[in-house]
Amino acid sequence: MLRKLGVKSSTMYAAGFASIGLSFASWLTSQSVEQAGVDRADRWGIFIGQWAPTFFALGVALRIEETHGPEISRGGHESREELIEAGYAEGRMPSRAGV
Repeated sequence: MLRKLGVKSSTMYAAGFASIGLSFASWLTSQSVEQAGVDRADRWGIFIGQWAPTFFALGVALRIEETHGPEISRGGHESREELIEAGYAEGRMPSRAGV
């Protein structure tokens, strides 16, 4: 669905790295600006930092769609070996996940 909306894997990877940076920035800001203590700053940093793995996982899924989309959409029309050979013929390492 994200691919149909035009979202690319590089966008998701960038969002993951931005989440890491934003996590550190929010931790530092919360610790220095708010008088709530280190516990609250830690919670902010952890909350935002938990988004990074999700963005990276979505980036990997989109990368698979970008590189192996036509092969995956063909379904069972070709054998596994034919799909692997087609990937080698195109000069890339085929993924075994889609077959």
